[in-house]
Amino acid sequence: MIHPTPPGTRDILPDEMRELRALQSALRSVFEEHRYGEVATPTIEYAEVLRRGDESYANAAYRFFDERGDLLAMRSDMTIPIARLVATRLQSEEPPFRLSYVARAYRAVNPQRGQMREFTQAGIELIGAPAPDGTAEVVAVLCAALDAAGLNRAIVGLGDADLYRQLLAEFGVQEQARERILTRLAEHDLVGLELAVGEVEGLDAEAHATLLALPGMRGDAEVIDRAIELGGPPVERATQRLRATYEALFARGVSERIRLDLGLLRDLGYYTGAILEVYDPALGHIVGGGGRYDRLLERFGRDLPAAGFALYLERLHVAQAEEERQMKEERE
Repeated sequence: MIHPTPPGTRDILPDEMRELRALQSALRSVFEEHRYGEVATPTIEYAEVLRRGDESYANAAYRFFDERGDLLAMRSDMTIPIARLVATRLQSEEPPFRLSYVARAYRAVNPQRGQMREFTQAGIELIGAPAPDGTAEVVAVLCAALDAAGLNRAIVGLGDADLYRQLLAEFGVQEQARERILTRLAEHDLVGLELAVGEVEGLDAEAHATLLALPGMRGDAEVIDRAIELGGPPVERATQRLRATYEALFARGVSERIRLDLGLLRDLGYYTGAILEVYDPALGHIVGGGGRYDRLLERFGRDLPAAGFALYLERLHVAQAEEERQMKEERE
């Protein structure tokens, strides 16, 4: 190609643009129907703002200096900018805040692994509503958004950001070894996880077996019971919050789309409770994610519980087309 675009970016031609606009419109209608008002934030933020929200995402941002020498960064997601917005622009208003967005974001990633540097997120943030009811509301909106996009077979994986960390503490694993194990888990590196767990001194056989088995345990509410049978009281204590979240989702009538995933761990440092990942079997990739971030707003001077999700619009569009193709084949 004579005039290439940077890896991880792409051009969008008219036909695809029309389809993407229609998808955006469908998602916006769902957000409005559930009383989530749309907001917009600057594409660029002070790098310190992103760093305050999450050090790892600050490192993934594109950074540059302005004319005064201040370090700026292009936003790498919408959650941190919206946390800043609520803490500053809405500081005199009473929660809960129901906010939505459709916006571009940018990350310094490895495009050779199929990751996009420039992409569009569509999502919501519910700020000021505690768990588990606030989490259940967010998941209910997520399910409605997936239906509006035509992804009727999409699955929402549900885990807890602190479950595995709490279990490691229950088993007496020291902090340094804990971080190595959690890093392997977040990377879905099961071979590395087995090696890291095997290096922990003084870990009994039952604890060792539990730590290796849990990441592969997925299913409905019964998966928690099976995990407790395997690991006993430590697992029971570590899964209490996850069970409460699932029960709240059942009460809202959206649990049939949920798959509990006891090994789920996202690579964002601000998650504190329930974490979500959205998969579509037609695509085979994650099309979105989210969760609770109950301590993020405190970093910006306003202590409020919060949860939200983001869908990757380009992946959602590909999954939508693949779903339509498969359904057409099934009818023929």
